[in-house]
Amino acid sequence: MSIVSRAFRAAMALVAVTVFAGCAHPINIGTDVAPPRTEASLIQKKVAYTMTDAQRATQTITPGGGGDRISYYPYRDLEKSIRDALRAVYQDVVVIPSAIDAAVVQASGAALVFTPEIKTDSGSPSPFTWPPTYFTTEVSCVVTSPAGAEITRVKASGRGEAEFSEFKGEFGLSAKRAATQMATALSGEIVKNEKLR
Repeated sequence: MSIVSRAFRAAMALVAVTVFAGCAHPINIGTDVAPPRTEASLIQKKVAYTMTDAQRATQTITPGGGGDRISYYPYRDLEKSIRDALRAVYQDVVVIPSAIDAAVVQASGAALVFTPEIKTDSGSPSPFTWPPTYFTTEVSCVVTSPAGAEITRVKASGRGEAEFSEFKGEFGLSAKRAATQMATALSGEIVKNEKLR
């Protein structure tokens, strides 16, 4: 075998390794399960949360099992959970692209503006299957007034676990359980905070 042939094969092998190493299995980490909303106990305020299209389009890659990785869009996937957490506490909830644009905030009519930051992690001890058997989600919100002054901060997290036998085609099951737990915890943290009434 010539040196050129060996070099070509080595280069192709390197390309193959890079391609496979770069692959990540796509999942959706959102959930349709929302915290309970009881009309009689809602705070009679309109609030807003911020989210941009750029955030919704941001992809995150974290570990799965078997040395593989998973990919998802945390802001896009968890937007409903954040909105549902707020809707479990307040009468009216809207979304705006920024908390620092005074005209946008004023036009929304919101009394409070929640700006979320999302952190996630995942993994699995399984050497043979790629879906994550555990997933953690943390949402931290800076809450500001319509004038842009910080009022307080709230944080909530969730950890979901799922065994391979439970997946049944739903490979993001642990992530969905984490999202459900996070949304419930977030609404609870808001209710407990006197500054948010």
